[in-house]
Amino acid sequence: MKTLYAKDPDHRALNEAVRRAGDSVRITGCLGQRFIGAGMSGIRIEIDGIPGNALGAYLNGAEITVDGNAQDAVGDTMNGGRIVVHGSIGDAAGYAMRGGEIFVRDDAGYRAGIHMKEYRDKVPVLVIGGCAGSFLGEYQAGGVILVLGLNADGRRIVGDFPCTGMHGGRMVLRGTCGGIVLPPQVTARPASPEDMEAFRPYIEAYAALFGKEAGEILDSPFTVVTPDSANPYRRMYVEN
Repeated sequence: MKTLYAKDPDHRALNEAVRRAGDSVRITGCLGQRFIGAGMSGIRIEIDGIPGNALGAYLNGAEITVDGNAQDAVGDTMNGGRIVVHGSIGDAAGYAMRGGEIFVRDDAGYRAGIHMKEYRDKVPVLVIGGCAGSFLGEYQAGGVILVLGLNADGRRIVGDFPCTGMHGGRMVLRGTCGGIVLPPQVTARPASPEDMEAFRPYIEAYAALFGKEAGEILDSPFTVVTPDSANPYRRMYVEN
């Protein structure tokens, strides 16, 4: 594995070095450089430090692991691959994400999963181990958003206005979700055994990545939120 020292290069120089690094690279001393791994496939990137905005934007099959926090727009419009963050992330993670997986050990900021979508067998997955900020799953059109709330400490695991404009996909929240106000266009229900079998692989993957006990997480109740209309804005249109 090639090692790149990120103390001095700007984001353009660093990303060009990553592209030339072969199939495996470790970046040390990362200091907010943007767009690391953007559009890449066939490479494994390990990052020591804090990458800047748009980590893994348009990712197309590469694997990125961050040993720390990451800033905004992680996995922006990613198409495939995996991003693992051993810390927390900023706002708008998974924006327009259409494939691949993002695993976050701790918390996510505002508007995670905004405009997520899926097509046929491409189902994006965003797993947040801690809590998520407001507007989670805004305009979600597909994919799975899973929030575990493992460090909630009495906080609501999701902020205000979740599922605003949601018209596809599924949001899965650990717990009964008391105090979380959902819009009228969605339906919340306790997860069934069939639901849990479908979501179990994501929880087990999270536990394996971050040294957690999957069984303890799975023993909790879960809530599944889905849209109750293919067009939540139908009432806003004029029909002849």
